[in-house]
Amino acid sequence: MIVDCHTHIFSPEIIAGREAHLQQEEWFAHLYGATNAPMASARELVSEMDRCGIDKAVVCGFAWNSFDLYVETNSYIADAVSRFPKRLVGFANVPPLHPRAASELERCLALGLSGIGELKGQGQGFDLDDVEGLRPLTDIAMANNLPVLVHLSEPVGRFYPGKGGSSPRRGFNFAAANPGLKLIFAHWGGGLPFYELMPDVKEALASVWYDCSASPFLYQPEIYRIATDVVGPEKILFGSDFPLIPPDRYMRELESSGLTNQDRAAILGGNASKLLSLEES
Repeated sequence: MIVDCHTHIFSPEIIAGREAHLQQEEWFAHLYGATNAPMASARELVSEMDRCGIDKAVVCGFAWNSFDLYVETNSYIADAVSRFPKRLVGFANVPPLHPRAASELERCLALGLSGIGELKGQGQGFDLDDVEGLRPLTDIAMANNLPVLVHLSEPVGRFYPGKGGSSPRRGFNFAAANPGLKLIFAHWGGGLPFYELMPDVKEALASVWYDCSASPFLYQPEIYRIATDVVGPEKILFGSDFPLIPPDRYMRELESSGLTNQDRAAILGGNASKLLSLEES
């Protein structure tokens, strides 16, 4: 089973109202101000999954300013999961410090969503170092055994839209402060896997997985082999950040990575299947 553990969808209404949201939503304008920045609905995602041979995908929303847009997007994701129950796994998103964040997460759980994210500190006005402020969200995640997908970015290199300021250090501190919390650190954790060569860091990150979303924009293809050598294939998840990059681009890189068939199978879906307790379609 192939599982894309990091995709984003928008309702047709939000896609149609793109221009209005550019005027009202700062982070949305930051990422989608360019006319060639792609957006996709649930049906378009499933069509792309069919094209690429992907069995299941985790679907996430967006970092809005308006709380009502979080509610609308979460409801759309829940509806999409109900329409494509064998294909889509829904994650809820909330601004963690908002007074209605906990109640919205509880509503999303009742609707059948099964994870949280993608959390983005810069886009949602929080800091991963604010352990107590994030406690209501992490308590719900722990109590319900929910994985939490967190945006991290590399602290060096070029700037690009959406890079944000959530560094590997903040990701490490957050994981260390929440032992046992299932965390997926997006975008290779901003380079955090390489610090797992330090035994104390490896121990603190025992409940952390890394997805490879945006990898073709950020790293040479050798990262798959090198990261596998450092953290093991069992901690790496295939995630495309669709519709940012077509999923099959990652699949081609993995095919030529030099990894064994067993390791590629784990990264492409085996690890996510275990983490998310997925059944075969």
